[in-house]
Amino acid sequence: MGFLEIRRIITHNDFDGLVSASLSSFVTGCNKFIFTGPNSVERAEISIDDRDVVCDLPYPLECGLWFDHHAGNRDALELRGINPDSLPGRFAEKPSCARVIYEYYSEQGIKFPTYLLETVSEADIIDSFSYSSIEEWRSETPGKLVDMSIKVSFPTPRERTKYYSLLVEHLRDLPLAEILKEKQVSSNIEKYRDEELRMIELIKKSCYFLKRDMEKEIAIIDLTDQRKRSRVIRNLAYLVHPRILAVISLVPIFRGVRKTNNFSVSMSLSMNMTGRDHGKNIGGIMRELNIGDGHPGAAAGIVSCISKKERLGKRERIINEIWDLWKKMPLEK
Repeated sequence: MGFLEIRRIITHNDFDGLVSASLSSFVTGCNKFIFTGPNSVERAEISIDDRDVVCDLPYPLECGLWFDHHAGNRDALELRGINPDSLPGRFAEKPSCARVIYEYYSEQGIKFPTYLLETVSEADIIDSFSYSSIEEWRSETPGKLVDMSIKVSFPTPRERTKYYSLLVEHLRDLPLAEILKEKQVSSNIEKYRDEELRMIELIKKSCYFLKRDMEKEIAIIDLTDQRKRSRVIRNLAYLVHPRILAVISLVPIFRGVRKTNNFSVSMSLSMNMTGRDHGKNIGGIMRELNIGDGHPGAAAGIVSCISKKERLGKRERIINEIWDLWKKMPLEK
């Protein structure tokens, strides 16, 4: 496929997805971006064809090039009888999708600027959440600061898309340190700092532990009873409970302003697990429960419910099933 034939880059709406889009844009010259989540692709809510590049998302029915690093997406293809190696693009279990794309094009002779390799290295750490301590995680590297800027609340989806598109171009053309000098980027970072304080307070109010979790290994942030949309970043729980080994976040799903009975489940390992010889696999837990996918250290999924009663029942059941699977996985002290 010729690079000039590509009409759009469809990518995940997180830092890794934006960096992936910037690399693809650098090579192809494509400046049309769509930002979405995995469920939109799985439900075929976006029309995708062989002129599109898809990054950091499940494989659609067809596309021009596909780049990904999630084990669950590979497994889903194999269940359909599709060999990922036969598809245009590349699948590889790397710390980030950006790393997959960088290596793919580098092997084809593409020479990326040095600053893009540095950006990819930040994506590796941020997406895999491979920090050795809370202090390292909270260290404000250029990549972490740019990541903060996309986590801020936006007035409308259109404003979010506009900013993400601008940021992809900045990531493509500038070193991270230079991007931080851009007015809208620095403004979003400061706005995020204020929002983070409010999220920490919300975590304090909504966080609990299962009664049988005697050692308080997994903190549970439950926002499913919230009537209004409330944003929270689950990893902030490590500031409230620094000794935990993992955190689960349950968040209701809204369609516009209307709250549905569906809710998202996300989970990640804490820095207390970094460097330990353990068999915990969060992505594996999500796949076992058939609600989502992710990495060994972090994963997410969606639970569909037709009523409030079903939501309450599934919420309790899934939390306990996660705990059971967690305890079956070995943990060496």
